[in-house]
Amino acid sequence: MPENTATVLLLNGPNLNLLGTRDPEQYGTTTLARVEERVVALGKELGVEVVCAQSNSEGGMVDHIHSARHYAGVVMNPGAYAHYSIALRDAIDAVEAPVVEVHISNVYAREEFRRTSVTAPVAAGYVAGCGIVGYELGLRAVLSRAAERRD
Repeated sequence: MPENTATVLLLNGPNLNLLGTRDPEQYGTTTLARVEERVVALGKELGVEVVCAQSNSEGGMVDHIHSARHYAGVVMNPGAYAHYSIALRDAIDAVEAPVVEVHISNVYAREEFRRTSVTAPVAAGYVAGCGIVGYELGLRAVLSRAAERRD
């Protein structure tokens, strides 16, 4: 990628390192490594560099968001932290970069507690229930949001 290439952070939260083996009925059998490969490849097609990170800790996710504050955007699957992490919500709200929240499963068709996201109200977009293609939709959405901010 050229030096002036925009960068997007693909950030995955707790338990997503187990994609492919954890509850395949809900999350499918595609591994996180494969998801990352697909999003990085799409990023190249779209002319952006995608940097991938995963953390099982809330503080680790906050640190990643802070480090991406000047990126073109962040595509983030916060996992269970979406439902209660005020620290993650505040980190998203504190950075310039647009954040698009992604969930593999349709959280609205699952347990009641999954239907509330404290992070979604400060996100620039939200994708849920589209399987792993949701990450690719999230990348397209975050780049669109970033372009809107530049205009």
